[in-house]
Amino acid sequence: MKITVIGRKCTPRDSFKERAEKRLKKVEKFFGSDAEAKVTATVEKNEQIVEVTIFHDGIIFRSQERAQNMNDALDRCADSIVRQIRKNKTRVEKKLRSGAFEAYDAIDAFEPEDDYDVVRSKEIALKPQSVDEAILQMNLLDHQFYVFLNSANDKICVVYARKDGGYGLIIPDID
Repeated sequence: MKITVIGRKCTPRDSFKERAEKRLKKVEKFFGSDAEAKVTATVEKNEQIVEVTIFHDGIIFRSQERAQNMNDALDRCADSIVRQIRKNKTRVEKKLRSGAFEAYDAIDAFEPEDDYDVVRSKEIALKPQSVDEAILQMNLLDHQFYVFLNSANDKICVVYARKDGGYGLIIPDID
């Protein structure tokens, strides 16, 4: 597994990088060596934030944890990722009724199950807007996210409010 460790507002120590590699060895047994992991460590005023994102065959597993100690946050992230993978594995095995986790098709892993109940459907009118206009509209509606037609690239995009107080923008990559 290829592991990349990035620091924001800090420079991760070699001991942290070694610990990240050791903790993510648990994940490697699920995917083999062709998976990629990105570990991002951030230092804020009173806490350390670690985010782990794993990419494998179009599937993304992500976890973000906060703690007083960066190693504790990393341990929680690694445990969370393993739980997510096991949960997904169980769901896929239940769907396919076979024990072969490695042989499943990535698309089948995310087909809706009977457990999901759509309780509301809503149609929205898309009008071309800039990102700033979309954020303003989202704040006026007091929503956590807002779907809009980006006037800069004519793509349907999503802006969302992040937990850290900033905003995120999702731009589709249609090949």
